[in-house]
Amino acid sequence: MKEYQFKKIDYSGIKGLKSKPKEDYQEIIHNYAKEGWELVQIFTPGTSTYGSASYMEIIFSRNKE
Repeated sequence: MKEYQFKKIDYSGIKGLKSKPKEDYQEIIHNYAKEGWELVQIFTPGTSTYGSASYMEIIFSRNKE
């Protein structure tokens, strides 16, 4: 059986105009991997101005202990 972890990262700046993640997503992925989590997907819904994403959600899984 698997368990899942979801990490939401908001974007900074004016939505749709050169906005950037507020946190370093690569560092987050490395830190979760050290704890046995595996990256499943990075999800960025197009929900703000001009269809650009206002956040990203990183989805991890691992075998349930």
